[in-house]
Amino acid sequence: MRFIDEVSVEVRAGKGGAGCVSFRREKYIPKGGPDGGNGGRGGHVMLVASTRKNTLQELYLKKHLFAKNGQPGMGKDKHGKNGMDIIVEVPIGTMVRNEEGDLLVDLKSAGEEYVLARGGQGGLGNATFKTSTNRAPRYAQPGEEGEEGRRVMELRVMADVGLVGLPNAGKSTLLARISNAHPKIADYPFTTLKPMLGEVFTEDADAFVVADIPGLIEGAHEGKGLGFRFLRHVERTKVLLHLVDAASVSGVDIGPQLAEVEEELKGYGDSVWAKPRLLVINKVDALDEEMRQAVVAELQAHDVWKHLPLFMISAVTGEGVQRLLYATYGEVKKMREAEEQAG
Repeated sequence: MRFIDEVSVEVRAGKGGAGCVSFRREKYIPKGGPDGGNGGRGGHVMLVASTRKNTLQELYLKKHLFAKNGQPGMGKDKHGKNGMDIIVEVPIGTMVRNEEGDLLVDLKSAGEEYVLARGGQGGLGNATFKTSTNRAPRYAQPGEEGEEGRRVMELRVMADVGLVGLPNAGKSTLLARISNAHPKIADYPFTTLKPMLGEVFTEDADAFVVADIPGLIEGAHEGKGLGFRFLRHVERTKVLLHLVDAASVSGVDIGPQLAEVEEELKGYGDSVWAKPRLLVINKVDALDEEMRQAVVAELQAHDVWKHLPLFMISAVTGEGVQRLLYATYGEVKKMREAEEQAG
């Protein structure tokens, strides 16, 4: 299944049913009076955030969401049926915008609902208009039109931690080791073509969600490659783990690897650049002690990188991973507490 994280859909809610003009005409009731029922409400078009969805594929395939009209009222005070609502499940983290680009809602929690288009109210039947001075009203209301228009849905994954780095830095391998996720792992670049989520459980029965963001390339913040399609998913995260390949098969040194991704994060804007980041040198099982010391010395020689917490790990063997998880969880808790205090 393709990973669809943006889709434009035409929506139209149902029209309300017309009210009925009717009078009781029964043999033994000479003064029956008005008995026209009300029309039914038009169907709504609704979204509900669900943990069962991780892509906007369903909306991408439908393109049009048209709800049913309400039924007209009938005699004998019978009200028309409401039009059937259309309810579509979407992933948590789905943002909805109108045609002008204005944000309408951001569905951040499971079960949260939003009415994309509201159905029209049914018209009132003539029985409703009966008064002491108007015993036989001969009019009823038509049903109201339902809302319609185009809505744009955009998914930004909800995760506490984002794994970023160049292709083949070992992000998928790390995610598979620390979480319940099962990403595709191979020894060639761009194995991951969509954000992957995994839940990491801690010793105190807490948990945090980690997202493997597909490998960035130079110019991603300007839209090259899949550009914003990947970087925008990082905006939701609280903490970033920047993975660097210590045993690059292409022979690229750690410094240039690190600089390339950092430039993309900075270029995207403060919404990403200002996040807490942990620097993770992966695949250190391929380095001897002298090479490891050289890596640390190289990183500490740069003003920007020497202030980042540094972790030397091997996602394959598990070396250093537990220490990284403790530090990551500590940063996540700090950010959660800050968000709670901010309200």
